[in-house]
Amino acid sequence: MNSDSIKIETLTPADMTAKAVSIGISKSALSIGRMLLLAVLAGVYIGFGCLLASVVTAGASGSLPYGITRLLGGLVFCLGLILVVVGGAELFTGNALMIIAWIDRKISLGSMLRNWGIVYLGNFLGSVFLAALVFIGRAYTFGGGQVGEAILKTASTKLSYTFTQAFVLGILCNILVCLAVWLTYSAHSTTDKIMAIIFPITAFVAAGFEHSVANMYALPMAFLIRIFDPAFAGAASLDLTSISAGNILIANLLPVSLGNIAGGALFVGLIYALVYLPKRQNASQVITVK
Repeated sequence: MNSDSIKIETLTPADMTAKAVSIGISKSALSIGRMLLLAVLAGVYIGFGCLLASVVTAGASGSLPYGITRLLGGLVFCLGLILVVVGGAELFTGNALMIIAWIDRKISLGSMLRNWGIVYLGNFLGSVFLAALVFIGRAYTFGGGQVGEAILKTASTKLSYTFTQAFVLGILCNILVCLAVWLTYSAHSTTDKIMAIIFPITAFVAAGFEHSVANMYALPMAFLIRIFDPAFAGAASLDLTSISAGNILIANLLPVSLGNIAGGALFVGLIYALVYLPKRQNASQVITVK
């Protein structure tokens, strides 16, 4: 076989921009039903990543250095985005890159915002659904209760941030998440996609940045433990007064979600659009997404 016949061309950033436009068009064209179902799946998938990170890091405090613990949590959290990208699902944070298709005038502002709104709702429903299943299964009591204690500590920390701090941590998070998704646009195989995801996602988790969809699982999970298993929550010897529905929605999800939009849409999508859309005539044709 001629080696030239099996050569795989590397996609340039200009080609990736064209692919981002095509993907944005496909996402905006989804029916509401399909969009919502795929968003629910993404919420569940990201929740699984959070759950695995909680299990792996439970009880590690004091046994392992802080950085190593965070690194391990970040590595296993990658499961969430791998499931989303490879398995196929609609994730609010990654869909910030749809702004490239809007800037290229291939989709309307209304269709982009419609996608963001429906996907955000679906991600929330999927995340809370998984949290309810984990609670009913009492998986948080495993490891002598260390898993649940880790969940409560994480939630308490997330709800201690000021609005500005949560907003900025949301920006930093989605810069890395959207860069991970952006890098998968250059992938030719499943392995390529997974490798593109691992380092940016590990970085955002290890650094302690804020991801709105991850918080849609982690915070309701802590809320369920506090409200419906007060004996377990009390045994954790933590101040859990900040874990309330109001604080979850207003003190965390609101600023973090806004920060995620700014980080992904402005700091990644907008910049790449400004750099490469004017030069698309030098790139390959838009890659059709099936």
